[in-house]
Amino acid sequence: MSTAPAPAARSTGEDKAPFRLVVILAVLGMFGPFSIDTAFPAFARMGEDLSSSPAAMQQVVSVYMLAFASMSLFHGPLSDALGRKPVMIAGSLGYVLASAVCALAPTLPLVLTGRALQGFTAGAATIVSRAVVRDLYDGPAAQRLMSAIAMVFAIGPGVAPVFGGWLLLTGTWRSIFWALSIYGLVVAVLVALALPESLPQHERRPFRPGPLLGDVMTILRDPAFLRVSAASAFSFGALFLWISSTPILLPRLGLGEQDFGLLFVPMVAAMATGSFLANRLAMSTTIARRVGIGQAVALAALVVGLALVLVPATSGELPWFVIAPVGLGFGTGLYFPLYQLAMIDLFPASRGAAASGGTFLTLLANSAVAGGLASLVGESLITISVTTLVMLVLGIACWRWHVHTDGSPG
Repeated sequence: MSTAPAPAARSTGEDKAPFRLVVILAVLGMFGPFSIDTAFPAFARMGEDLSSSPAAMQQVVSVYMLAFASMSLFHGPLSDALGRKPVMIAGSLGYVLASAVCALAPTLPLVLTGRALQGFTAGAATIVSRAVVRDLYDGPAAQRLMSAIAMVFAIGPGVAPVFGGWLLLTGTWRSIFWALSIYGLVVAVLVALALPESLPQHERRPFRPGPLLGDVMTILRDPAFLRVSAASAFSFGALFLWISSTPILLPRLGLGEQDFGLLFVPMVAAMATGSFLANRLAMSTTIARRVGIGQAVALAALVVGLALVLVPATSGELPWFVIAPVGLGFGTGLYFPLYQLAMIDLFPASRGAAASGGTFLTLLANSAVAGGLASLVGESLITISVTTLVMLVLGIACWRWHVHTDGSPG
């Protein structure tokens, strides 16, 4: 673990973040779900137009995530040296151009090129915004802000596929990528005009690539960091398996392009509710207690969901198969923001690098889920239910290992 002294806290645990700041940081964080989920309803049309199989279309997700993961190692350290705003603005403008490449691409390889460019640039907003939270707030105030951001952020995965389905009513799949290009431009303007620079000049690290990347490598070798990262990756990966399997699963259940909201909206509403509860409990309960509640709810939901899938009368029927992802979403809303803070707080002098390292490991796992696991298990509710249960159990085990080894978090 890093032994460098932490920068002075910007605010006490009693302060509340302005609503405007919460919304801006949440919009920055929504680059990820909007980039992934908005295109889901269009996969069938894209496959027909580009003469590509459903398995090949899954690479539209995995290529983006691999690129996001690889570049995530650089966004945080760059922001530690150059400041938060320049990195976020440059990344957002790059995302605008990458989305335009996707919209204009005549073949799947060119679409994948644009998706890779989206992945390289999108992380600037998503990753650096997490470091901004800890630049400005400390203790319970940081926990409340991260939970509030997660509550607004949770709207993204529910709105994105519904929005994509609506765009398909009046346009082609290319209109989705033009809309993402506009979204990137809006974010760049928001950061430039409405977001304060949270890292003062005197707290920035020298812009030397070797030491900056060395910070990341030190973080990625830290045992405590790896335990929390594994807990985060497995736990969120279980939810992401549901998300990334929907283009394969829903058509097999007789649902169409405009029906993605039947799964996403209740799941995301539950995630937002969990984040709201985490926000309300920040001053009165410990991190360990809130994580434990979220884990218990998620585990119970997946066990019940598996039981319902195994019963012929309820298997594949609404609303029964939605119970598992809804309960999992609620639990994720409670514990996922706390996992993120726990990773960043392990390295208070290199918060950007810590945010990058955590995102890198989580996205590697999610890329494997989207590009491989979803194709293997996504056609059956039984295989999805069993796999998500195993992943959550592994995530809980990693967190318990961390707590047992390093002590209960505050």
